[in-house]
Formats: sequence, structure tokens, C-alpha cells
Amino acid sequence: MKKIISTLALAVGIIVSANAQMSSTKVQLGQKAPELAFNNPEGKTIKLSEINKGRYVLVDFWASWCGPCRRSNPGLVKLYKEFSGKKFKGAKNGFTVLNVSLDQNKEAWVNAIKADGLTWPYQMSDLGGWQSQPAAIYGIQSIPQAFLLDPSGKVVGKYNVSEEAAGDLAKYAE
Repeated sequence: MKKIISTLALAVGIIVSANAQMSSTKVQLGQKAPELAFNNPEGKTIKLSEINKGRYVLVDFWASWCGPCRRSNPGLVKLYKEFSGKKFKGAKNGFTVLNVSLDQNKEAWVNAIKADGLTWPYQMSDLGGWQSQPAAIYGIQSIPQAFLLDPSGKVVGKYNVSEEAAGDLAKYAE
């Protein structure tokens, strides 16, 4: 009996912690996603609003030094492969991923992109670590963290790890 109560208490704690993590962001479901315009690894500024035109975008916050992020990247790669070629309701340009890194070391960031097979073209960072502008704009207090945007830029999903978006993406796919 004590083991059951202990297990239930742990489960409740995990659920409360996950809910607290999700509510700790500034970005809420149903709102227009705040703009992000930061450099990719080649130093070119990319904008979320341009990426988002006519497509669903999963905005994934992560870092090369984040163990849970790196462990979730294979699931993100699988998600991208599964949904990037599909057609979506009201999204003539389909689906893509935008990775937003909280790295401070450019070499580590670029190496992790390659090592983890993050092959989509949208990667950005200001190399500010936890003090990065993207993290401040979205109110990110823990990573990994992801947001699914519809083609109008509205937030339609929030996730502790990106692969949790699979169910929502399946709903929007034709």
C-alpha cells in the first residue's frame, strides 16, 4: 500500500512539474507567436514570420549541452521525416521545424546540429545561453520546450519535448 501511495505521489509531482513548466512560458495557446529574427550558423538573419508563411512550424528550444534535448532529438528527426512531406489543411507549404538554440559556443552548436541529424534549414541562435533574447521573448525557463504554430502564426500546441507534437500534426495533416 505504501508503495502505491508513493508511486501516486510521484506521478502527481511529475504532472504538476510538467504543467508548471508549460505555464511558465510567456507564450500561451491561441495567441500569435512572438517574432524571432536571429542568425543561423552561417550568420544570416532568419525570421520566424517568413518561415511560418503558409506552413505549420514547430519552434523547438534546445541546446547542445542539454542532455534531455539531445536525447529527444532523434524523436524530433523522426517527427520531421514523418510530417515534412505531408500536405496540411490550410498550409500550402506544409510543415517544418525551427530550432532555437540556447548555446553560447557556436562550434558546439554547429557540431550538435550535424551529429544529431537536424537536417532542416532553419536553425537560429544569438549565442546568449540562458540570457538569450529568444528565451526571454518566449519566457523559456527550461529546455527542451516546443511550440506548434499554425500557418497564421497562432500557437496551437505547447510541448515539453517536440515529439509530443505528433498527435496535433496528425490532426492537421490531410
